[in-house]
Amino acid sequence: MMCLFRAVSVALVVAAGARATAAQADTLASSLRPARLFSDGVVLQRGEPIPVWGWAPPKTSVSVLLRGQSRMATADAGGNWRVSFAAMNAGGPYEMTITGDGKRVVVRDVLVGDVWVASGQSNMEWPVESSVNAAAEIASANDAKIREFAVPHSYSENPESEVVGGAWEHADSQHVGHFSAVAYFFTRDLRKSVDVPVGIIHTSWGGANIETWMSRAALGLTDSAWRAAMASDRARNDSVRAALQARIGDLPTADAGLVGGRAVWADPMLSDASWATITTPALWETVGYDGMDGVAWYRTSFTLTDDEARQAVRLSLGPIDDSDITWVNGVEVGRTTQRYADPRLYTVPVAALHTGTNVIAVRVDDTGGGGGIYGSPALLYVEVGGVRRPLAGAWRFKVGMVSFQPDGQRINKIPTILYNRMIHPLLGFPIKGVIWYQGESNANSVEQAAEYRRLFRDMISSWRREWRGSDPAFPFLWVQLPNYGPVDSLPPASSDWATLRESQAAALALPNTGEVIAIDLGQAEELHPRNKQDVARRLVLVARAVAYGEHVVSSGPTYRRHTVQGNRVTIELGNPGGGLVSHAANGVIPGFAIAGDDRRFVWANAKLEGNRVVVWSDRVAKPIAVRYLWTNSPAAPALYNREGLPVAPFRTDTW
Repeated sequence: MMCLFRAVSVALVVAAGARATAAQADTLASSLRPARLFSDGVVLQRGEPIPVWGWAPPKTSVSVLLRGQSRMATADAGGNWRVSFAAMNAGGPYEMTITGDGKRVVVRDVLVGDVWVASGQSNMEWPVESSVNAAAEIASANDAKIREFAVPHSYSENPESEVVGGAWEHADSQHVGHFSAVAYFFTRDLRKSVDVPVGIIHTSWGGANIETWMSRAALGLTDSAWRAAMASDRARNDSVRAALQARIGDLPTADAGLVGGRAVWADPMLSDASWATITTPALWETVGYDGMDGVAWYRTSFTLTDDEARQAVRLSLGPIDDSDITWVNGVEVGRTTQRYADPRLYTVPVAALHTGTNVIAVRVDDTGGGGGIYGSPALLYVEVGGVRRPLAGAWRFKVGMVSFQPDGQRINKIPTILYNRMIHPLLGFPIKGVIWYQGESNANSVEQAAEYRRLFRDMISSWRREWRGSDPAFPFLWVQLPNYGPVDSLPPASSDWATLRESQAAALALPNTGEVIAIDLGQAEELHPRNKQDVARRLVLVARAVAYGEHVVSSGPTYRRHTVQGNRVTIELGNPGGGLVSHAANGVIPGFAIAGDDRRFVWANAKLEGNRVVVWSDRVAKPIAVRYLWTNSPAAPALYNREGLPVAPFRTDTW
C-alpha cells in the first residue's frame, strides 16, 4: 500500500551498506558520465550559479560546454568531478556537451527556469491519472516548459551520491498521467503568473514517516544509536518472517495458483475446503499475515436462480491493495493494476453465469505495505436485478507467493534511509524551493503528532543547511493535513490529526515558509482525496507570496486573540483578506467547541459580527477555552474570507 507510483520496486534497488557504497563509487567512476539529473530535458535553476557534476576514471580531464561557456575539471581519486557556471536568466532550450576519457556526452533540450522539489508521502505521490477530471486533465496537458524528474523508490543505510534512476519528462498527454498531481497542478498554475520554465524533482514515498526523510545529524543519531536502531529493525524483521513461516509453512516463491497463464485456483471445480478463512474486507496484515507482501487468492460464492442467471450482474469488491485479477466461474471478469485505492466494480457477463452456485476468485498482488481486499464492507457485494447482496464475511484464502522484503513493512519508516538515497544525491542541485505534503504517517497518536512539531522544524532547517548551492533559506511550503475520518458527534478531548496540524503550523515561525489550509478539501472515508487541483491552487497562492514576493491573499484567516465577557467569547482573526464570510445556512457557524474550567468541551453556537466571531453555549456559564475544527474530520467548514480561503483550525487552550 502507498508505494505504487514508481517503476522501480524496492526489490530492484540497492539496500546499501558500506561495501555497497564503495562498489557504487567504483561503478560510477568506470567511465565518463554526469549525474542523472543532468540528462535530456533538465531544468536548471535561474539566478543561481549552476554546478554540473559527475564521474569519470580518476585523473581524467573533463570539459563541460554550456551556452558558449566552457569549464574544466579533473576527476579526483574517487572519480568525482564538478564544474560551476555563472548564474543564468531563464531561457532555452540549450545543449550541454561533456567530454573526457575519449568520450562525448551531449545533454539536449536544457532549460533554465525554476526548480521545485516535491516530497512527502502518498498524497504528494498521488498521480494525475487518479485525480478529479483525470481524462480531461491528461488530454489538455501540453506544456513543454514543465518537466518532472521522478526519483524512484529506493533506500540506503548510508548517504549516496547518485539516484538509482529517473528521467526528465515533458508535461504532455503521454507522460503527465503519472506525474505527481499536486506538483503538476502547482507548476501548471504557477506558470500562469511566473512565465518561466518550471522543473519538478519529485521524490516521495507513500506511507513514509518524516524521520526517514531526515539525515542522521538532523535526528541527532550517534553511530551507536544508529547501529542499535538497525539491529532492532533487523530483529523485528526476523520475528515477522518467523511468524509468517509458522502460519504458512515454507514461504512460497512462485504462485502455484497461476501456472503458464492458466488460473488453476480460479477453477470453480477446485475444492478450497483446506484453504484458510479470512475476514473480508480487511488488509491481510491486520488479520494474521503481518509483514507479508506478494500474491494471495480469495474465493467465495453467490447463488442465482434460473431467471437471475440469464442477466448480467455487477460485482463490487471495493478497493484492493495493490493489483487484482478477478474471475467468476473461471471466466476473467476484470483486472486492475497498481491502483490500491480504487474501488473495483466489474460487470459479469451472462456467459460466465449459471444457475446455482457461482464461484468468485480474486488473485491479489501486493508490492509493499498493506495488502488485500479492504475498505468498507458496504462496497463488497454482487448486484443482481438491481438488488445488492452483501459479500462481506469469511472468504477462503490461500497464499500464492511471498515476496518478503527486508523490513518490507517498515522500509519507509526507518530513520534516514530514504533521505540517504532519495534526497542526499540531490543536495548539490540548486532549487527555487520545496513543496511538501506529509504527516498522515506521523499522526497515529497524539504523542507522535506532538513530536512532529520538533521534527518538522528540524527537517526544514536541516534541508536548508544541507542543500548546498541554494539559498540557505529557500522557500519551504506545505499542505496542512485535510479532514479525514468520521465526523465526531461530540467534541473530542484530543485529536491526533488536529495535533499534527498544529505541529505543522508551528513551523511558520521559520522564515520563508508557507502553509496551505486544506481542512475543507478532504474526504471523510478517503485518505487520498481526489481533488488535488484546489490544493495546488492554494499552494500557488502561497508560493506567489512567499517565493515570488507578490502581494496576494495567500492564507485564510488565522486566530489572533480572544476576549471573554460573561458566557460569550469573542474571537479576533488575523489575515482576514477582504473580510470574513459565513456559508452557514442558518447563520450559526458549525465547528466551534467551548469549555469551562472542567475542560469538558461542548459544541457551541457561533455567529459572525464583522471580522469577529462570537462563540457561546448555554451549557458553559464561564467559558475559558474555544476550539475551532479541532478534530480529525470536522463537519463542513463554513467560515472563509472573501477570497474563498478557509479559516485555519485553532484552539485557545494548551491542554
